[in-house]
Amino acid sequence: MTKEVEDRKEEIIKACEKLYKDNSFKDITIKAIGEETTFSRTSIYYYFQTKEEIFLALFTKEYERWIKDLEELYEKNSVLSKEIFADKLAHTIEKRKNLLKLLSMNMYDMEANSRIEELIKFKSAYGKAISAVKKCIDKFFTKMSEKEKNNFLFLFFPFMYGIYPYAEVTKKQRTAMEKAKVPFRYMSIYEITYNGILKLLS
Repeated sequence: MTKEVEDRKEEIIKACEKLYKDNSFKDITIKAIGEETTFSRTSIYYYFQTKEEIFLALFTKEYERWIKDLEELYEKNSVLSKEIFADKLAHTIEKRKNLLKLLSMNMYDMEANSRIEELIKFKSAYGKAISAVKKCIDKFFTKMSEKEKNNFLFLFFPFMYGIYPYAEVTKKQRTAMEKAKVPFRYMSIYEITYNGILKLLS
């Protein structure tokens, strides 16, 4: 891939990221993404065949950013208690709101409407994220068995899918829950993640 192609793809991903901050996946179109870039909508199809591929590329970027935070967590600490590790790991996730928002979407459709080469890039980033968390667990929790470590990983990553919908509740959703008399206590991304990590480590 040439530098020019990389730069063009990066511009498209950044445009998508900008729109995603204030809009939902279904409301963002290729046309809207094109209007945020320096080239035409039809030019986008040279780099990405579907809207889902653009979002999958953004998803990949979000995992890569999180991996950097995980690597820093690993490098800058030698010994961590469960509470401090949960605090630090929760803070890395708190910074990745877009990652959590993407995780709460219908990934089946996103993956089904993307070419295999784009899906492989995404799965590679996802796999590296799992490895980065495992590396931290290996370093900070030497008394845990391999089975316990794997149990943590296989529960923690699915747990992440539910963080965003519980932490980012809209006014309409709150009103509906109140009228339906559904008990609900607001918790931040950090609170949900911190408490979840502690439970999984206990």
